[in-house]
Amino acid sequence: MSTEAAPAVPPAMELQEALRRELGDVVRTDAAALRAAQGDRSGHVSAEPPLAVVEARTTADVQAAMRFATEHRLPVVPRGAGTGLAGAAQAGGGELVVSTAAMTRVLEISRDDELAVVEPGVINADLNAQLAEHGLFWAPDPASRAISTVGGNIATNAGGLHCVKYGVTREAVLGLEVVLADGRVIRTGHRTVKGVTGYDLTALMIGSEGTLGLVTEATLRLRPVPRGVPVTISAAFDTVEQAARAASVMVASGIRPAILELLDATALEGIGRHLGIDLGGRGAQLLLQTDGDAAEREAADAEAVIRSLGGRAERSATPEDGERLFEMRRAFHASNEAQGAVLIEDVAVPRSALPAMFAAIEAVQEKYGIRIPTVAHAGDGNLHPNFVFEADSVDGFVEVPEHVWQAADELFQACLRLGGTLSGEHGVGILKKRWLRDELGDDVMELQRGLKAVFDPLGLLNPGKAI
Repeated sequence: MSTEAAPAVPPAMELQEALRRELGDVVRTDAAALRAAQGDRSGHVSAEPPLAVVEARTTADVQAAMRFATEHRLPVVPRGAGTGLAGAAQAGGGELVVSTAAMTRVLEISRDDELAVVEPGVINADLNAQLAEHGLFWAPDPASRAISTVGGNIATNAGGLHCVKYGVTREAVLGLEVVLADGRVIRTGHRTVKGVTGYDLTALMIGSEGTLGLVTEATLRLRPVPRGVPVTISAAFDTVEQAARAASVMVASGIRPAILELLDATALEGIGRHLGIDLGGRGAQLLLQTDGDAAEREAADAEAVIRSLGGRAERSATPEDGERLFEMRRAFHASNEAQGAVLIEDVAVPRSALPAMFAAIEAVQEKYGIRIPTVAHAGDGNLHPNFVFEADSVDGFVEVPEHVWQAADELFQACLRLGGTLSGEHGVGILKKRWLRDELGDDVMELQRGLKAVFDPLGLLNPGKAI
C-alpha cells in the first residue's frame, strides 16, 4: 500500500523569502539573531544556525508561522528569553524559531478575582512589580525572574524560592491560549479556581517545553501580598547533613516557611569570596523566612527545631537585613560564574533523602576533582548542584567537557536511586533525555510519545526535546 510522500523542502533562501512574504518584518535571518537562537544557558550549542527567527507580536503571527511550518514540514523551536538551563530552546539547522519574547502585554489584572491575563513575553519580575500596586503577587519566582518570561516559566513549570509554601507554576495558572502545530488556537482551563470539565489540558501544557503547542496568552492565579512583617532567620550548622535534616523536620512538623533555602560549604565559600565577606567555618547554612499572620509563631517553632539539631539561629533585626541575606543567596550563580564555566543542574529527592543526596554530591565532587557548590530549595527537596570547570567560550557559548557529563551522570543515577527525579523545575530539554527512560520506564515513555503525536502528528514542535 503506497503512502503519500512528504513535500520536498525548498532551499533555505527560498524558504526565507516565502516566510517574509507571509509574515513580513517579524522574520529575522541576520547572523546575530540566528546565532543567539543556537543556545541558551544550558551549555549546549547547536552545530548549525536555524533557518529563521519569527519574532511574533500577536497570536496571529504565531498561527501564520505554524501554518507555514506545517505546509513546508519545518521543525519549530518555541523560544522566549532564552534563559533555559536544559537546552529546550536551542535551535539548529533547518529549524524555524518562533519567539514570543516580544508579546509583552499585561491584558488584565483583577483584584476581585485574584487573576491576571498576560502575554507570554512578560518578564516575571516586571509582572510582579505591576501586581504589587494592586496588593497581589504571582508566586513562581525562579532565580531568573528578572530576565525570564512567564511563557518560559510555564514551559518548564518553574518554581523558585517561594515554592515551598506557594507552589510551582502549575498551581499558579488557571488557563491558557495555545496555538497548535497546525495553526489552530485552543483555550484551556477557566477563569475560576475550580473546574473539572474534560481532561486538564492546562496542566498538561505546563512543563511540556513547547512540544505540544505554543502558549500565546495565560490566565494566572494570583495571591494577596501576605500581611504583617516577615521574619527571616539565618541558621549555621557544622554539617550539611544536620541542615538538611532540620529542613525536613521543620516541614514534617507542620511549619510552612515562605522560603527555606540550604547552602552547602562549597557554595558559602564561593559566595563569601565573591561578595568579600567571611562565610567560612560553616558546614552549611539555612535561610528561612516566615510570613503572614503566623510568622512569629512559625519562626519560634523553626528556631526550636534548629537548636534541637545542633544549629545556631539568628534573626534579622529588620526586613531590610533579611532581604540582604537573600541577596547573598541570589549571588550564588554569579559567584560560580566568577570562578569559571558553570553547568547549572537541577534534581529533586524526597526531603528525607536530602542528607544522602548531599553526601552523593560530595562523593562525585571528590572523585572527579570538580567543584560542585550546591544550594537547595530544602523545603521541597529540590537541589541545584552547579558544576564549575574550566572551558573555552565561543561567541558566548561554552561546551561542557565529557568528564563533567560523566560526573553529572553519576549524580543523576544517585538521585534516581534515592527515589528522586531528574528535574524539579528546569525541565528535560536535551540535557537529560538520555536518562529519562531510567526514571519513567518503557510503558510511560510510550504513553508520553502517544500524547505528543495527538497534539503534533507531524512531529514538528521542538523535535528531539523533552521526551
